[in-house]
Amino acid sequence: MSDYLALDTGTLPERLSGIEAVASRVGPDPATWSVKEVGDGNLNLVFIVEGPSGTVIVKQALPYVRLVGDSWPLPLTRAFFEYHALTRQAARDPGRVPEVFHFDEDQALIVMEYLSPHAILRGRLIAGQKTEGLGEALGRFCARTAFRGSDLSMKTPEKKADTALFLGNVELCDITESLVFTDPYFQAEMNNHNPHLDALVTELRGEVALKTEAQHMLAKFANNAETLCHGDLHTGSVMCTDAETRVIDPEFGFYGPMGFDIGMLIANFLMAYLSQPAHRGDELDAYQEWILSVVDETWTSFASEFSTLWEAERTGILYPATLFEDQNHSASGALSDKLRDIWADALGFCGIEQHRRTLSLAHNADFESIEDAETRGKLEARNLRLGAYLLMNRTTIADTSELLDIARSFNRKDAP
Repeated sequence: MSDYLALDTGTLPERLSGIEAVASRVGPDPATWSVKEVGDGNLNLVFIVEGPSGTVIVKQALPYVRLVGDSWPLPLTRAFFEYHALTRQAARDPGRVPEVFHFDEDQALIVMEYLSPHAILRGRLIAGQKTEGLGEALGRFCARTAFRGSDLSMKTPEKKADTALFLGNVELCDITESLVFTDPYFQAEMNNHNPHLDALVTELRGEVALKTEAQHMLAKFANNAETLCHGDLHTGSVMCTDAETRVIDPEFGFYGPMGFDIGMLIANFLMAYLSQPAHRGDELDAYQEWILSVVDETWTSFASEFSTLWEAERTGILYPATLFEDQNHSASGALSDKLRDIWADALGFCGIEQHRRTLSLAHNADFESIEDAETRGKLEARNLRLGAYLLMNRTTIADTSELLDIARSFNRKDAP
């Protein structure tokens, strides 16, 4: 990558003006372009490029973790995996991810659709805003990408080749394997947490059974290459208006368990739910219940869409019609078993995500934006305890109705 050069607001117009996919959408004269750097994530540069003909987003990987600095090198190839994940997601759930206009592998940059007036979902939840059909859209996205990226649907040579391709996303998988599954459960170098949680953190790290279950989930993450996962699906990688939902930033894409994406997503909704007492006034109860309704809608939509695809698109090597329908046998029992396994995995990944977002390197603004540390600590403690309960009881929680009742019970508890 000797020719790689990071963009900035001054050099971007000249460097990208010769790219037809950019010039045709922004304008042919780079002198008329307005460029603003808006990257607020942990890894990359992100620019809004506006001109007389329109607006695009330019995203460029940096050769290190932006949150930490050049002391933590990171390969530029993550842009390659994001590009390939976006193209597959676009085919499997059309219209749900930004359209890609241009990809430059050497410069590790992607030019894509500018989403407006969309805003990051996490900020909307903190502000008490609602999006119509949010859970339905995200549940369908998770189901379509899970099913259509798996051996339930794909031809075997295509699936194996794609799995091999995404196995190259080693470094980003390593971040997840460390920061998500391992670091929260010991005093890792880059961990940080609210000092008001010290006693509870010591308690959790002393629970051998809890750490064992977390490692069981890591084994699933590392070994179960069921489908192409987004890899980092949370309320910060969803953009919404009042009526539309889009999914962004799949650079952590990998082949893994079908329950991973939806489990991480549910965790972030539960954290938004538990943080609300510090953000809401008189409408607290109603808004918290709306968030829980989104959790229910997300899983209900997932299960419904997955079941529809099971009946209509089960053309892969798994559960073939030759063993079931062609012999006048029902595959509904196998479908129920599969959905039950995905649900249990989702709850396990959910609990771990709740822990890592409170104890590991990258925290959520849901809690971090709460200025009073003591208040924040009480809400974070509810989150940690709920996460532990879900991880430890993931195989016995029957459905979303039970999950939401459990969430409500933890929402009423104070930290000891």
